[in-house]
Amino acid sequence: MTASMVTNYKAIGYAIYRADFSELGLCTVRRKFTYLPCRVNLRQPVQTVQLLAKIRNPLTRTTTAFAIPNEHNEAERSGSHACSDNQGLMPLENNHGSTDLDGEAVASLLEPGAVLFQSVENLVNQASLLDKLKAVQLHVLASEQWNASRLKLCHKNYMESATNLIHYLALKCLVTEPLKDDLALISLLNLEMVNSSVLASLTTGIQLLENLQLKFVNSDEDVSEGYRIQERRDKQNKGSSSVNAMRMKAYLNRERLFGPLQDRRIAHIMTTVGGEALESETLITDLIKAGTSIIRINCAHGNPEIWSEIIRRVKQSSQMLEAPCRILMDLAGPKLRTSNLKPGPCVVKISSKKNATGNVIFPAQVWLSHRGSGSPSHLSPDAVLFIDDQKFFTEIKVGDTLRFFDARGKKRMLKISRVFHVFSGTGFIAECTRTAYVSSGTELYVKRKKGRFPVGQVVDVPARESFIRLRVGDMLIISRDGTSDQDNSYGHTSGAHRIRCASGYLFDAVKPGERIAFDDGKIWGVIKGTSISEIVVSITHAGPRGTKLGSQKSINIPDSNIRYEGLTSKDLVDLEFVASHADMVGVSFIRDTRDIIVLRQELEKRKLQNLGIVLKIETKSGFEKFPLLLLEAMKSSNPLGVMIARGDLAVECGWERLADIQEEILSVSAAAHIPVIWATQVLESLVKSGVPTRAEITDVANGRKASCIMLNKGRHIVEAVSTLDNIINANSKEMKAGVKPLVLSSSLS
Repeated sequence: MTASMVTNYKAIGYAIYRADFSELGLCTVRRKFTYLPCRVNLRQPVQTVQLLAKIRNPLTRTTTAFAIPNEHNEAERSGSHACSDNQGLMPLENNHGSTDLDGEAVASLLEPGAVLFQSVENLVNQASLLDKLKAVQLHVLASEQWNASRLKLCHKNYMESATNLIHYLALKCLVTEPLKDDLALISLLNLEMVNSSVLASLTTGIQLLENLQLKFVNSDEDVSEGYRIQERRDKQNKGSSSVNAMRMKAYLNRERLFGPLQDRRIAHIMTTVGGEALESETLITDLIKAGTSIIRINCAHGNPEIWSEIIRRVKQSSQMLEAPCRILMDLAGPKLRTSNLKPGPCVVKISSKKNATGNVIFPAQVWLSHRGSGSPSHLSPDAVLFIDDQKFFTEIKVGDTLRFFDARGKKRMLKISRVFHVFSGTGFIAECTRTAYVSSGTELYVKRKKGRFPVGQVVDVPARESFIRLRVGDMLIISRDGTSDQDNSYGHTSGAHRIRCASGYLFDAVKPGERIAFDDGKIWGVIKGTSISEIVVSITHAGPRGTKLGSQKSINIPDSNIRYEGLTSKDLVDLEFVASHADMVGVSFIRDTRDIIVLRQELEKRKLQNLGIVLKIETKSGFEKFPLLLLEAMKSSNPLGVMIARGDLAVECGWERLADIQEEILSVSAAAHIPVIWATQVLESLVKSGVPTRAEITDVANGRKASCIMLNKGRHIVEAVSTLDNIINANSKEMKAGVKPLVLSSSLS
């Protein structure tokens, strides 16, 4: 095959017509074409079209998948994988900012002179810039034709978006770096910013180039020429309106799923809440006040009774504050988790803060209230005690000292320091200077002049969370639920830690030598042996002092190809509740299109055409098949969104690849006009400790590319929501007012 310059567009069109492109795909950040094989079965010998010219650095020449018959036009059948694996594809590098829907994709040209035009001609030595753009446009149009059968299956609401997604994937199959440089020289078109309107941007760029060329063509000034100029301008204006129409598609899809943004905000804030939200009467109200516009409930935790109460409070607070707030409920999915460990004792530890010498520098803060009433959200007590005696709240006052014997029989005291009147009654803050262990049934009493009087009894102290502490070199046995603790096929591992897993998929699929991770990658190990009921693991990574592994913690096997069912039996039961209470359903651990087909069938049975669908991308398979998943989901009319679940995704795909993976998901979603939720460990240090890290702040700023940012629950969640709202939604002029522009000093020393 020999390279040649091609300007015969009929020949290119003929070659595209004769080529059999059955499917389309996308390069991943590992530089492999892993989504869909893009096959070119050429029926004749060809000369490749060299579209891309030399760049300003040393010459690099690359060919694309375009082909035309050679000069002999000899008939000979042959096949080549022009777009598979590493052959002739562009790795997705330097793609930052490609999802910026507000950036101008097409720049208008100033009046150029002959010198500029001559410079462009000299730079492009293999083909004119116009020829190359037209060839790229032909490739994009051909990809639409090749995938016509797939596009016909998409719902009318998503037809244009699905078509643009196909155009974007086709563009990413080409090596366009030299072309980008040539376009940048004349400030014409930025191919990194055309995600949302690929074809319209290319068409507008071509029209601008044609207008530029026309100025340097010597022709008589007649009426027909004027008509041709006006016709080109009309096409150019039409292209610009198409770009705006595509952007409007993205805007409307976001509003359909999340609802309209309030108070000139630019992104939604989603907050995860669980049963702990019911311990405080004001938590959900405070979250909505701080800027939360979506509440997320994870169906893997809690039960319908807890979920119903959370939703009731959300709707009540939303109506009272006149602030719209939608509900997302995540189905648990087929996630591998550790089973529940045997509960620990029902006791709470109260301890003060001490300095290096052991002296108390700050007494422990204890919230005292009646059963079911949590502390106000602005307080962060060290412990919460519920008192089952209404007389306690009428007889106790600030300054009183409560005395009791703790679980060890030690005499301890609580001094009442403050009183609070909340919606559900009265509560107190008490201080404790010595370590105490308090259990249910503990009697509290006060000393008066006439003796000692009981004033209340502590109730509903929760069981302490059980865990096992794993260190590097430890052996861990994972057993099926229902097997006996003494059932150990590996006698030499006696004394090893034990934990259970309810999922049979784990025991049926894993093999010795495969890696295994626990609790979102905090603990790693290698499988040493397997049986029908047990897996023996050697721990290879844990904290210096060991790492805790408790109940309901994630298990990941990144090297194993485990086959899961799309929706579990629990998911189907929970879907009934979600259908009648939530605005959106989150689909966890999607791996291929079969999972979406099952979901669509279940939604159609229940006639849930308006229930929003959020695809949670958290597995390696889900990421590699992401474009296919979007096209499959676009077959229904339901509002659609994507969540980048970075926890499991990092474990499955590798920590070092996570940044590139999330950028790729953002880019593909922008091309499909689908809103994205930025999730997992957002402002986690702030949520848990009250102080953010520098990296968390910049992570949030980067998350502004998404339509929604999600926070997980924690002790300082209200403060975290407020901080997040200030970062992502503050008026740009107000923010810039506090940052003076950098200028050169008037006097240089």
